[in-house]
Amino acid sequence: MIKYSILFILTLFSSLEANASSLDGTILSFWWAIPFAGILLSLALMPIIAGQFWHHHFGKIAAGWTLITLGMISYQFGPGAALHEVLLTYLHEFIPFIIFILSLYVICGGIKIDIITKPNPYFNTTFLAITTFVSSWIGTTGAAMLFIRPFLHVNEHRPNKRHLVIFFIFLVCNIGGSLTAVGDPPLFLGFLNGIDFFWPTTHLFGPFLTVTIPLLVIFYFFDKHAFKKEGIDSDVFKNKEEDDRFIVRLGGRRNLLLLLCAIAVIILSGILKSKEGFYIGDVFLSYPNVARDIILLLLTYISLQYGNKRVRSENHFTWGPFMEVFKVFAAIFVTATPVIAILKAGEQGAFVNLVKLVNTGDGFHNNLYYWFTGGLSAFLDNAPTYLVFFNLAGGNPTDLMGPLSHTLIAISCGSVFMGALTYIGNAPNFMVKAIAEQNRIAMPSFFGYMIWSILILIPLFILADLVWI
Repeated sequence: MIKYSILFILTLFSSLEANASSLDGTILSFWWAIPFAGILLSLALMPIIAGQFWHHHFGKIAAGWTLITLGMISYQFGPGAALHEVLLTYLHEFIPFIIFILSLYVICGGIKIDIITKPNPYFNTTFLAITTFVSSWIGTTGAAMLFIRPFLHVNEHRPNKRHLVIFFIFLVCNIGGSLTAVGDPPLFLGFLNGIDFFWPTTHLFGPFLTVTIPLLVIFYFFDKHAFKKEGIDSDVFKNKEEDDRFIVRLGGRRNLLLLLCAIAVIILSGILKSKEGFYIGDVFLSYPNVARDIILLLLTYISLQYGNKRVRSENHFTWGPFMEVFKVFAAIFVTATPVIAILKAGEQGAFVNLVKLVNTGDGFHNNLYYWFTGGLSAFLDNAPTYLVFFNLAGGNPTDLMGPLSHTLIAISCGSVFMGALTYIGNAPNFMVKAIAEQNRIAMPSFFGYMIWSILILIPLFILADLVWI
């Protein structure tokens, strides 16, 4: 399937027209959304109903949905239009997105934190509070890779560890990424589409605290109850001098420096906006954005080549999780192009009923944006869902940061927060679950995890809606 995809792309290049135009969403029917729905439903359901088949063939399945989309575009608008959409989508969104994920995944995979201390609810709650905040500055992917292993290591001799992983997914892998553009993939896509890097810091801080503080309190009492159930009095640790040790060892310091460089590069690329650039085909690329991606790739190479290989080995670093994200998202971004075109057409498009539902005559229905974005993020991955509703709200960053800021708050909170509702809502959820199972922690099933998330998170999300949306 992959070789046929390459052949198809080469055919498109041979027939590229210089004046290829974007898709006209006003003439696209509902059926154009089928490949997008297909890849997302494949991602959501196939790991459950045909896990082994999906594991071995997910790349071919993703390529198949991509070819269907490109075939439909070629048939309707010509091969040149299909190539234009591939270039536009990949050069503006997918390639920067995947380089961003790659750099954080590789660099943080070369950093190892060892913590020597006795576990207790005070330490565990404080650890989650700190790492939740740090997630916004190194990304949920980086934070998941960096912090889950030391968290589990401190608690390794406890019989009850499942709740530790579940709350870690809630806080560090999802909600913690809401304060900067580097924090979570949806917000990075917003950054790529013109949203200021620090816009989430100022506008999402209130919702972040509204959900995070009660969740940490719930965790503390839950963990304290677990200690008592295990027959351990957490206060006893404070009465034993030998148990007061707190030692932190950091391995892979070079990668820590590289991580800081990567974050600085991403921030600077958003500050140093420039109209100077060049064209590939008829797709314009600005110099700051190209420089950002090249530097991130260079930092990734330096991390792999000159980082501490022993530390990476101790972290059990593999390419498997990244390759799954790469292949699946390569398909998602292409199959989403007709959907985005239809949404941009507004009431002239095939999704007129959805547009009228969330975009009323008096303005945007922000509560529906919040719950629709969040609900779909839980099952269809939050990054493409953010992009779809971002465009449904007009896709104009100036308006969304200005008079429509409450709509963007609703979309951002829904996509980032509610990615925690299922294992498939955000890529780090998968990664942390896999690491926990490698450590012989029996994690809940897909629907078992949802029982946890619905009972604990939904009341807090309702609270955030009432207060901020």
